[in-house]
Amino acid sequence: MEKRAGFLDRLFHLTEHGTDIKTEIIAGITTFMTMAYILIVNPSILSAAGMDKGAVLTATALAGFIGTILMAGFANYPFALAPGMGLNAFFAFTVCKQMGYSWEMALAAVFIEGLIFIVLSVTNIREAIFNAIPLNLKQAVSAGIGLFIAFIGMGTANIIVANPATKVSLFSFKGALTAGTFASTGTPVILAILGILFTSILLAKNVKGNILWGVIATWVLGMICEATGLYVPNPELGAFSTFPHLPNGIASLWPASISPILFKLDFSQILTFNFIVVLFSFLFVDIFDTLGTLVGVSTKANMLDENGKLPNIKGALLADAVATSIGAILGTSTTTTFVESAAGVSEGGRTGLTAVTVAVLFIISLFLSPIFMAIPGFATAPALVVVGFLMFTSVAKLDLSDITEAVPCYLAILAMPFFYSISEGISFGVISYVLINLFCGKTNKISILMYILAIIFIAKYILL
Repeated sequence: MEKRAGFLDRLFHLTEHGTDIKTEIIAGITTFMTMAYILIVNPSILSAAGMDKGAVLTATALAGFIGTILMAGFANYPFALAPGMGLNAFFAFTVCKQMGYSWEMALAAVFIEGLIFIVLSVTNIREAIFNAIPLNLKQAVSAGIGLFIAFIGMGTANIIVANPATKVSLFSFKGALTAGTFASTGTPVILAILGILFTSILLAKNVKGNILWGVIATWVLGMICEATGLYVPNPELGAFSTFPHLPNGIASLWPASISPILFKLDFSQILTFNFIVVLFSFLFVDIFDTLGTLVGVSTKANMLDENGKLPNIKGALLADAVATSIGAILGTSTTTTFVESAAGVSEGGRTGLTAVTVAVLFIISLFLSPIFMAIPGFATAPALVVVGFLMFTSVAKLDLSDITEAVPCYLAILAMPFFYSISEGISFGVISYVLINLFCGKTNKISILMYILAIIFIAKYILL
């Protein structure tokens, strides 16, 4: 046992990073628990494009496993990868349903996007973009991602809901009682709120594994409520059973075949203008979502050096790029670094052992998918809200005494939750940073690459 611990210590440099095996494994489990929803959501979204749902589930788990293992091997970072949200919706609803392209052609665009990313990563272009972003703006990105994660968590638990008049509003308990749906819609909201409070108390008491215990405790409480009738599953209302379901007995644990979507790339439209538009849309969103995630999570984990740079970022970017192309071959939309990695980082995860733990759980999920799929949104929501708080604390490090620094940071933070996009937050932050400092005569603060990025961002809003 000691030899094994010593091997893992040397392999992942655990002591050097101030961590240990137990901490890394708990961090990995926590990250996986907060992102396991992708195993349910990704097949649901991509099936709208005509893809086989069971095959997409298998591809999602395999892409998550491969991408996360690559992150551990190339960079030794605690970041997890899987087919990304937003990009999968763009894939299914915009490219396939709205523009009318086949999912096979969309997979080809994702594959080529990954190849371009590999070139950009190897030639240091993506690394240069990361390093060009001012440190103050990096802190703002971390805080903005915190609000974005919290917004996702509250939406997942229906604590906040869509409202035609105010865009977003608090869940109406009175409305649920009047409609007679409280046991299906109101109870999960209460459970999520209790979960947030419970996790926060554990956090305040410095209980190890507080976020993971918060997820488990909320899930168990949900099962108790379901067993006693306080919570009534109703799929039509988005309320699903908290208990694992095996419709075909033990056979339900066997992964669905990936053959309907494996190697189904269609390059016949590669020279058309619309294909190029689709390709660059994938490319643009992915590059800045990934950079934003790396900036935010690494900032929170204190991984940046004294110059605000992330050591070995090339390995992290390369893992992300290679995973994108491999994911397309497997039959899924863009595989990218998940912002939920912040949950594991908040638990103390600092090395690739955290990533390896997540990767192993992705493989296990292929055979235990009914169990992982039973984790309800209201149980993972507290983790996302609390992690959002932990990332938002980066706002305390911002230097707000200089308006030319403060306003771009403010706009970057606001844009992420309001526009539901990390890349839009970076975009607003960069454009405003360049323009405000330019017109205030502080051109010495603006690098050439920041000028180029600002021009690219502005062009994107005009052309795409």
